[in-house]
Amino acid sequence: MTQLDTLKKFTTVVADTGDFRQLAQFQPQDATTNPSLILKAVQKAEYAPLLRETVARFRGEPLPEVMDRLLVRFGCEILSLIPGRVSTEVDARLSFDTQATVTRAERLIEMYQAEGVHIDRVLIKVAASWEGIQAAAQLERRGIHTNLTLLFSFCQAVACGQAKVQLISPFVGRIYDWYKKSAGAAWDEAAQAGANDPGVQSVRQIYNHYKHFGIATEVMGASFRNLGQIQALAGCDLLTISPELLSALAASEAPLTRALDAEAARAMDLPPVQYDEAGFRFALNEDAMATEKLAEGIRAFCVDAVKLEQLLLAA
Repeated sequence: MTQLDTLKKFTTVVADTGDFRQLAQFQPQDATTNPSLILKAVQKAEYAPLLRETVARFRGEPLPEVMDRLLVRFGCEILSLIPGRVSTEVDARLSFDTQATVTRAERLIEMYQAEGVHIDRVLIKVAASWEGIQAAAQLERRGIHTNLTLLFSFCQAVACGQAKVQLISPFVGRIYDWYKKSAGAAWDEAAQAGANDPGVQSVRQIYNHYKHFGIATEVMGASFRNLGQIQALAGCDLLTISPELLSALAASEAPLTRALDAEAARAMDLPPVQYDEAGFRFALNEDAMATEKLAEGIRAFCVDAVKLEQLLLAA
C-alpha cells in the first residue's frame, strides 16, 4: 500500500491544482484552486482553448465578471472529475471589503448554479483578514460555505471558528519559509523537520483547539514544501497537496501512521480563547510572521489576478 493510500485512511486528500487533467490519477476527494494556479494552467497549450471559449461566450461583459466566468469554468471541469467539492477564490483585491466580498461570492455561486452545480459542492475561498472572516460569517448564514485561506496564525483560526466557517487552510509551507529565512545561517533543517516544523506545529495547535472545544470548522493543511510536513499532519481533517507531492506519496510504500488525533485533543487541558475585532487585530500584529505572510499572500494573488485579466483582454 502506498503512502497516499494510507493517508486517505486518516485524512481527506485534496488536489491543489488548476491543472484538472492531472486529477484522475490521484483520485482526490476535493480540489482547490486560486488565481495563481489558474494563471499557471491557462498558459499551458491544452488549456488555451478553454480561456478563448470563455472570453468568446461572455464577450462584452465587465472584465471582473469574465474573470469569474473563467474561474467557474475551471471549477466545473474539476467537479466533473472528483466526487467532492471545489474551492474557488474571491478576487484578493476585495480582501478588506466585507460587503464586496459577499457580493462577489454570491455571484460565483449563482454562476455555478446556472451550470447545474449544487451549492454544497463549492467552497468560496476568502483571505482570512478580519473583513474576510466577517464576510464568511455572513455567507455561512446564507448557506454558502467558505474556505478561509492565507491563514498563518492561531488568532485567525480562532476567529474563523467563532464565525462558524466551513473550512480553513493554514499555510504550512509559507510559515516554514518565513522561519527558515528569518533564521538564516542558524537554521537547522534536520532539527526543524517533521513534528518540529513551525508550519506543522501551527496546524497542530489549531487542530487540537478545534477538536478540544468541539468547533466544527474543518482544518485543511495547505502549501506543503516536502513530504515530511504531510506525514507529520496525517490525521488532519483534510490536506491539500500539489500534484508533485501527490506523485511522491503515490511512489512511496514506507509506513505512515496517524499523527493528529481528535480523541487525544479532547483530553487535553487547553484554555478557551476568543477574539473581538480589536483583540484580533492586536494578536495578528503581534505575530510578525503572520502579518507579513498575509500581506504578501494578498499582494501576490492580486498580481496574478491582474495578469489573468490581461490574458483575458488579449484573447
